[in-house]
Amino acid sequence: MPDTMYVTFEESWDAKSRTGGRALSHEEARVRDAAGLPYAVVYRMPGRELPLGARMVAWQAGVLDSWAYDEHGRRTAEAELQMRTDEGQLLVRRLLVRRFPDGRTGEFDVHCPRTVVELSAGGTARISHQLEGMRGDSLEAELTVADEHLWTRRPCFDDWPALPVADTLPDWVAAELVAAEQAPAGSGWRREPSRLLGSTDFDRVFRPGTRIGGVRVLDAVPCGSLRVPSGVLAVDCPQSGDEEPRITVAVPPGTYPVKAASVEVVDKGYGSYEELVAIRLQVSDAPVAAWEMALGPGDDTLRLRDGAAFGFGTDAAMGAFGDAGTWQDLRELLERAHRPGSPEADRIASTEAGAHLDGGGLGADMAVFCTGGDGVYPVWVGRSASGEVVCVDVETGLDLDHDA
Repeated sequence: MPDTMYVTFEESWDAKSRTGGRALSHEEARVRDAAGLPYAVVYRMPGRELPLGARMVAWQAGVLDSWAYDEHGRRTAEAELQMRTDEGQLLVRRLLVRRFPDGRTGEFDVHCPRTVVELSAGGTARISHQLEGMRGDSLEAELTVADEHLWTRRPCFDDWPALPVADTLPDWVAAELVAAEQAPAGSGWRREPSRLLGSTDFDRVFRPGTRIGGVRVLDAVPCGSLRVPSGVLAVDCPQSGDEEPRITVAVPPGTYPVKAASVEVVDKGYGSYEELVAIRLQVSDAPVAAWEMALGPGDDTLRLRDGAAFGFGTDAAMGAFGDAGTWQDLRELLERAHRPGSPEADRIASTEAGAHLDGGGLGADMAVFCTGGDGVYPVWVGRSASGEVVCVDVETGLDLDHDA
């Protein structure tokens, strides 16, 4: 830390916006510390508007979170610590360090190299090192760790500099990574494929006659077209309470067809029936070279476990494609159009997947689709060999066994 660093105290801290709550005096912060009440310690330097770092302290809850910021306000490091109350020590439960190649790279850019270290009080560490960011492979291992690497002393109120905001990896982690790059097979380190890239070929769901997990794919059915004038596609539940759509995907501004895929299911008890399994926005006719999970704000694949995925959530068993620039206007129009006797009711047309909303003068539309229930639904982006968006897919119903 610079010699000129000083600290200020605030009632709370928002790590993303780098803003705190009410400013606290030194004495107010001391009282809150003694009582175990939450408060933030913010590290600053004269002449720099953005903080060097911040810590959110909550001794009653036994936790401490900290962040380091670069000159562009990006979080270069994040740490989660948990207190061992019997000895006044803190377990460095999770440490994430990011490396930005230049000043333009976004905080959650998929190309940004990162390393995460997750520690347990039992003496084990899980390390994931993504040298090429989320789109690249991850070098991973579970290791036994010495006690001195697990714990750090809980600082007294007046010695916060004794617990600096770290924006570099601990020496023992750096040494392990150097050894891992040179280690022979069987050393405990392994390379894992990117969790951002999918191994499933979602095109199979739109190939009539294909059999997937014992069911037969039927002809895809058109569900209208969608105007996306802003060049950003939104994917979310239209009844979500959030102001912004959960998932967005950059596409060239234009009008794109939407289609639904169904399968024929044969059941001994119910006979044969059709079930909607996927909805697609088709951006181009180029072949898909790779499938990539679309991420929402703050989504980090380092937090994903095997078989898990990010997506949009719904409590209404529905999702929608729409233009991100007019997302709120489209949602409000959809709500008005559903009211009994609404003069805008004719803007809604039924489709195989759900409904199509004509946005009229908004210059944008919304395609609403039914899902198999409440929950989280991943959004998969098909990209060409050159990285351009070919299509955007959501599996909506039956949990297909793509490996069958």
